[in-house]
Amino acid sequence: MELIQVIKALGDETRIRILNILRHSEACVGEIEHLLGIQQSNASRHLNKLSNAGMITYQKKAQWVYYQLNEKILTDYPFIKTLLDHELDKIQQYQEDSKRFRKYKQSGMTCEQLKEKKNCF
Repeated sequence: MELIQVIKALGDETRIRILNILRHSEACVGEIEHLLGIQQSNASRHLNKLSNAGMITYQKKAQWVYYQLNEKILTDYPFIKTLLDHELDKIQQYQEDSKRFRKYKQSGMTCEQLKEKKNCF
């Protein structure tokens, strides 16, 4: 992980919104897409950039890929933890994203259920 790559990855609002969600819990692409109101291809592109910068990791569970914050990045670059834990809570958009994500997680809905629900529209 190079510092320049990390800083470049932080240079996009959508990627910061994704990190804001992932600081709470892991999430699949469909959840990120749904919660942020972005297209799947857009979500995947941003997740790829964050992964290449070493900021997130992922693991496959059955047919779903779940993304989470790379805890090592928070140790290597403590300013990221400060940004996520203190600065984002001061900005309304990130507060709303966090609230939506917590509400979604409390609903107990899964990635599979979310996909089925979207196919009904």
